[in-house]
Amino acid sequence: MHESLFVQGLELMLYGMGTVVIFLSLLVLATSAMSRFISRHFAETSAITVSARPPATGKPQAVDDSELVAVISAAVQSHRQRRGR
Repeated sequence: MHESLFVQGLELMLYGMGTVVIFLSLLVLATSAMSRFISRHFAETSAITVSARPPATGKPQAVDDSELVAVISAAVQSHRQRRGR
């Protein structure tokens, strides 16, 4: 019972880190198991989300930036008006 303070601190650190590692490992396993369960038993919802993505053609798609620029400009203008500039 007369261990040094350093040894006690080291033991406490190892117990704490071990607890965290075990908890995170169990969390990863539980998440993987739930993901497999959902994909097996609810395959129709997975098919809907996958088909909603645009097809990957390898080429970047043409994007109309004028609408994006207008939205960003309006947001900046609104922010500046609220701050009083």
